[in-house]
Amino acid sequence: MRKSAIPFVAAVMAASVALAHSGVKDPTVMARMMGMEAIAAASKTLGDMARGRADFDATKAEAARTDLTRHAGEISTLFEVPATDPKSEALPAIWEDFADFTAKGDMLRAAAEALDTSSAASIGAGMREIGTTCRSCHSAYRK
Repeated sequence: MRKSAIPFVAAVMAASVALAHSGVKDPTVMARMMGMEAIAAASKTLGDMARGRADFDATKAEAARTDLTRHAGEISTLFEVPATDPKSEALPAIWEDFADFTAKGDMLRAAAEALDTSSAASIGAGMREIGTTCRSCHSAYRK
């Protein structure tokens, strides 16, 4: 992912998730949306630091990496039940190939774990991998 696209993607993800929450009735779907929102928020924090839109703060960067890692590790559990809601952007393909879907979640968790938060530049390098992983899942499993 180009460096200029990192904050844009994070902002779009955050905005679309916030809009999607209004009117959600199924608690399982809501929990999934909240988990994805947490991933988007952590990604935005890291992306903003990488692009210089926020001052680099090692403590905040590490906290965001920890949040991203934790929530990425919860993806398979959050999507285990094939719950639906008209507001959900989850495609049925998730449960048709749950092994691939969870493997992509595991790849995100691994990329987050490997993220070097020692500088804005190192965050930027790692965020490219995280963005690629997010796109691979969203292109196959999200409306």
